[in-house]
Amino acid sequence: MYVRSAEAAVDQVREVIPETVNPAAPNQVDVSRPSDALTAKRAANKTFTALLASIGAIALLVGGVGVANTMVIAVLERRTEIGLRRALGATRSQIRHQFLTESVLLSCLGGIVGVGLGAGGSAAYALWKGWAVVVPLWVLGLGLLATIAIGALAGLWPAARAARLSPSMALASYR
Repeated sequence: MYVRSAEAAVDQVREVIPETVNPAAPNQVDVSRPSDALTAKRAANKTFTALLASIGAIALLVGGVGVANTMVIAVLERRTEIGLRRALGATRSQIRHQFLTESVLLSCLGGIVGVGLGAGGSAAYALWKGWAVVVPLWVLGLGLLATIAIGALAGLWPAARAARLSPSMALASYR
């Protein structure tokens, strides 16, 4: 049996329902407030969403560190290339743009793979549970944009470091 009442009268109605429904044994009537269950479900959904957002943020941070590490190693391994390009007339800005572009492309590829795996995993789980598959495109786009932005930020320092290399020092490290 479902009973609707004004919010202010809920407690009074809860007291009267057991005796009204089963006067012979009012203690056998269980009265619950679905709104309490809905409130608990809403709180659990908020907590779960915050947990997943935190995991996503940690994944972005780890990806950013990975891109930065890859770019630092790329700069160290390609010092002679940088020195040669600088000696042939490449400007610091061109070197910086080259490494920043590599960083953005690396993060973009990682973002595409990550968004694809995330959407595919979500869709597979929804299908396994018999739910409708709902993966908003704006979420996928936002994830990809965040990945690209993190990659660009992670590539700034290695790109600036590559641009600061002097041609003579970079070529002197060649063995």
